Amino acid sequence: MIGAIERAMIKRDFRRAGYILAVALALPVATDEALARRGQAAPASAGPSQSSPAPAAPANTEGLATLRLSATLGASDSQTVRSGMVWRVFEEAAQPDGSHKLVAQSNEATPTLPLPDGAYVVHAAYGLAGATRRVVVEGHNVSERLPLNAGGLKLIDMLGETKIPPHRLAISIYVPERGNSEAKLVAANAKGDEVICLPEGAYHIVSTLLDTTQGAQGGNNTTNSVVTADLKVPAGKLIEATLKHHAATITLKLVKAPGGEALANTSFSVLTPGGDVIRELIGAFPSLVLAEGEYVAIARHEGKTYQNTFRVQSTRDADVEVVMKEEAPPQDERPQ
Repeated sequence: MIGAIERAMIKRDFRRAGYILAVALALPVATDEALARRGQAAPASAGPSQSSPAPAAPANTEGLATLRLSATLGASDSQTVRSGMVWRVFEEAAQPDGSHKLVAQSNEATPTLPLPDGAYVVHAAYGLAGATRRVVVEGHNVSERLPLNAGGLKLIDMLGETKIPPHRLAISIYVPERGNSEAKLVAANAKGDEVICLPEGAYHIVSTLLDTTQGAQGGNNTTNSVVTADLKVPAGKLIEATLKHHAATITLKLVKAPGGEALANTSFSVLTPGGDVIRELIGAFPSLVLAEGEYVAIARHEGKTYQNTFRVQSTRDADVEVVMKEEAPPQDERPQ
């Protein structure tokens, strides 16, 4: 493992118990706190396959019973989720094509839905967590509270003593299996420094530092600074994990003599000592972000090639000069 959790702290504790019918793991990231700020609802999975778009509320609700829904993170938690929920209600009976008709949908935290008598399947989605329950409406109002059996994860990435802004990171979350830590990708673009709602379980985190330096071709590029962590998210708890990157920004220059002016129209290759290419760059003094370690810089200018070895120390940005040195001829070819 390249990196590890530097700090894991439980910040909030809920009671846990009870029963849940199903948990979904195929939803984009959405958080209570972030969604409350933006006034948006969390995206949700479709639950049972549906055959039609979400219906409008019945024009005439007179005589209809109502279904009131709410959700909690833990089964015995008295505090309900206040925002970011997506509710879908399907008819329990499948249609001829095997799909289930969607009869109601709501983005409210605790919706009250008028429904005709019948059996339904209710699906609740919150971030990456979800729960499903069968509900029967028979002439009277029904209230259902679904435990999501979920917890929260907040990732904080650091470079030295500085917090890395979210746009400088590419974070992926996987559900591991034996022998394969990246068996199932559940979030490809998780955001750092935000609470991510996840079903209870074990997860493998991959955090990659992005390069936004001017010399990096193509804008944002993934660097070779990658930190991984394996952790468990308990139901009803918020886990905060800090992951530390070790990298620095390096500016390359081809010069005729140490301290000389950088030469334009130069192409550079940065390699590991084993010969693996890390990045190709062009310019007088292109920059790139590299993980801490040893490297080889190769500069090509006017048909000739020059190289230099250098070391990157975390948080210590530096200039690396490749000096134009002509190789000495073999001993038997030197003039007498």
